[in-house]
Amino acid sequence: MKLSSVLRVALLALASIAGTSLPAFADGGTVSLVIYKAGWIIGGSGGGGMLSFRGRNYPLSTGGLDYGLVFGGSKTVLRGTVTNIYRPSDVAGVYAAAGAGIAVGRGARAIVLTNQKGAVLQLSGHQFGLMANADLSGLAITLK
Repeated sequence: MKLSSVLRVALLALASIAGTSLPAFADGGTVSLVIYKAGWIIGGSGGGGMLSFRGRNYPLSTGGLDYGLVFGGSKTVLRGTVTNIYRPSDVAGVYAAAGAGIAVGRGARAIVLTNQKGAVLQLSGHQFGLMANADLSGLAITLK
């Protein structure tokens, strides 16, 4: 009788250790952003959007700076996915990119960005306006 009790306690302890050591798996969602950008050498951007994650929607706010060859103004509408997140707040952070492009009227945009928490944004869409750029840029995304 004593041996079965010890065995039962040992099995329960092993099961609880195994249950707590299982890794949590990252998830993903969808993101839509509208970003307004303007500049002359130094540029700025701002806008907002929405994160859809695990059946709920979370409003986002964006802002950023560009430095390099920046001229003009534009509106960019992007949609895509975010991966490698565990909670909605993992989307928040600073995303950095180097890029070049020109939009006169309407132009296509596609970009892949990663923040310090490991969230990966894969976005594509259209840029409207007159904008020429060859710059380093940073985009900060926050949850509202």
